[in-house]
Amino acid sequence: MLFFSIYRWFSRASKPQRWGAAIVFLLLLAGARPSQAEGWAPAIGFVQYGVAEDTRATTAGVIWPWRKAWSAFGGQWSGYWEAAIGRWSAPGPDGRERAWATQFGLTPVLRWRGRGGESPWFAEAGIGLTVVTPIYRSRSKRFSTGFNFGDHLAVGRNFGAQGQHELSLRYQHFSNGGIEHPNPGEDFVQLRYARSFR
Repeated sequence: MLFFSIYRWFSRASKPQRWGAAIVFLLLLAGARPSQAEGWAPAIGFVQYGVAEDTRATTAGVIWPWRKAWSAFGGQWSGYWEAAIGRWSAPGPDGRERAWATQFGLTPVLRWRGRGGESPWFAEAGIGLTVVTPIYRSRSKRFSTGFNFGDHLAVGRNFGAQGQHELSLRYQHFSNGGIEHPNPGEDFVQLRYARSFR
C-alpha cells in the first residue's frame, strides 16, 4: 500500500516535484555501500523476462546488497545496487521485421520485508538511470532520448534452504522524465529469478 501511494504521487507530480523527489532519493541512497567484504564482487545474479505492449525484453544483471538495514512499519527496510544489461525486441518501424535495442541500467532499490525482516516475502521500489541504444523505436512508439529513467515496483519471495533463490513479479516504467519530447514511455511486466552466489 505504501509503495502504491508513493508511485501514485510520483506519477501525478509536476516535473519539478518529480525531479526533486528523484534527486533526494538518490542522495539518500548515495551513502549506501555494498555489504560484502570482497570489494566489488556482486553477491547476487539475476535474469528476467518482460513484456510491454509490443516489445519483449530479456535482461541479466548483478546485485550488491547494502550494509545497512532499518526497522520500521513492522518490518525491515534494506536495499541494494543493481547493474543490468538487457535486449529489447519490437516490431520495427519503416516495415522492418524486428527492431533491437540494448539497455544498460544502474538502479538503487529499497526493499521492505515483514516480520522484522524474517518473512520470505518482500516488496520493493527503485528509481535508476538507464541508457537504451540505439534510441528505442517501434511501430507504435518513439523515444526522443537514449538516456532515460527506469522506475519499478515489485513483490517477491525467497525460497530454498538458505533463501538463496528468489522470484519476483515487477512493473517497470521507462521514460526520460520529460527532458525531451516525444516521451511516450514504455511499461513492462517482468518476471525475475535471482540467485545468491554465496
